[in-house]
Parts: sequence; structure tokens; C-alpha cells
Amino acid sequence: MDPLLAVAYLRVSTDEQTLGMEAQRAAITAWAQRQGVTVVCWCEDLGVSGGAELEKRPGLLEALRAVRDLRAGLLVAHKADRIARDVYVAELVKRDLRAAGASVALVEGICGDDPFSEMAATVMDAAARLERRMIAARTKAALGVKKAKGEKTGGSVPFGFSLAADGIHLEPHQVEHPVLVRIMELRRAGLGGRRIAAILTAEGHQPRGAAWNPGNVQVLADRLMAEGMGLDLAPTFSANASSFQERSA
Repeated sequence: MDPLLAVAYLRVSTDEQTLGMEAQRAAITAWAQRQGVTVVCWCEDLGVSGGAELEKRPGLLEALRAVRDLRAGLLVAHKADRIARDVYVAELVKRDLRAAGASVALVEGICGDDPFSEMAATVMDAAARLERRMIAARTKAALGVKKAKGEKTGGSVPFGFSLAADGIHLEPHQVEHPVLVRIMELRRAGLGGRRIAAILTAEGHQPRGAAWNPGNVQVLADRLMAEGMGLDLAPTFSANASSFQERSA
């Protein structure tokens, strides 16, 4: 392995804006010039979390293969958390590189094979994992608050609801919401997804897709039951579902 040849790895997740691909590329290019190292290959993971498992990181896997194929002595990244925010994944990468006779190089951070550097790198990997889990916990808590307030939490608007005029809150859909009530009635009667889907079709209720999917209906019914969305809490609607009026709690 040639210690003056390097494979560069860049990663950015969908929620990261401060350290984009171009910024990482520029930092690695400047580092390589200072160190007299030639970057022989650039590998990227775009929109991939640093906590993702190794097999779900195509760019990183490509970088590890390139190190062996090109006889590069270094896998260089801007920071340790670009390679992984998970201690286990970071160690897998380092072991693979050591087996190939290569090592990790960082533009910013501690790297090396001596005991102190290895300990420091392990601590930094653990800190990155802690940060990732704290971010996930805060995000989950924030989404929980938004959900409790009846606000949209991202993705598509759930079946049975529509986005209110303010673009934030959800409100019952005049046509779809009665279908939720009907699904609850059938589920409480002990029917499974296949029977419920057949009844909804026979009664003329329209799904958002081409047809009612029994598996999706089962998941929806079970989720409504698990979240305690009973019929006694659901809004009541007129027979033709053209208008609705919530029953007082």
C-alpha cells in the first residue's frame, strides 16, 4: 500500500446543511496538497445517515474496495463523523483498512495507530454516536408535540385527514374520515384486513390508490386501535358525508 495515495470519502445526510459535499471536497483537496498526498478516487454517500449500517452505505463500501484495488494507503475524510457516527461501524471500517494495510486519515480530528490516538478516536466515535441519539430523541419529542397538537409531522397527509388552510394543522377530510369510522366499526366487530377491504369496496368507499390493499387496511385498523382512536372519540358525520359536526367530548 502506498501511503501517499488516498481514497477520499464524502458523506452528507438529508438534514445536514453546514458541511456539504463541495466543502468537504475542498477541505480534503487542500489537505492532500499540504501532505503531498494524491487522491486517486472520490466516493460519496449522498443523503445517507452517519448512523446507517455499513451494508447500507454504498459509497463507503466503494471506498473500501477502492483502497484495496488501487493500493491506496489512506482512506481520507473531512471528519470522523463523515465516516460513521456509530462506534461499531467505525470500528468495522478501521478493521477492514488494517487488514488491507491501510489506515484512516482525517482533515480535522485525531487519527493514528498509537494507543493514545486509538483511544481518542474511540472516544470521539462514542461522542458522535451520543450526539446522533440525542438529535433523534429531540426530533422524536418535537414530532410528538406536533402530533398531539394535530399538526402535520412530515411526509404525506394521513388517510382521513386534509391539510388545513394554515398549512400546518390537520383537519378531518369530509369524505375519507367517515371511512376511518367505518374501518373501526368493522375492526371492532372482529374482521381482518381482507374482509374489511372487501366491504369497503362493496360499499363504494374510494381509497387513495387503485384499490383497497388488505395488508394496508389491516395496518391502518390496528394502528387506530393501538392509538386509542375509538368510535366514541371520532367525529360524527351526516349520512352522505358531505358535512360533519364533531360530537362534544
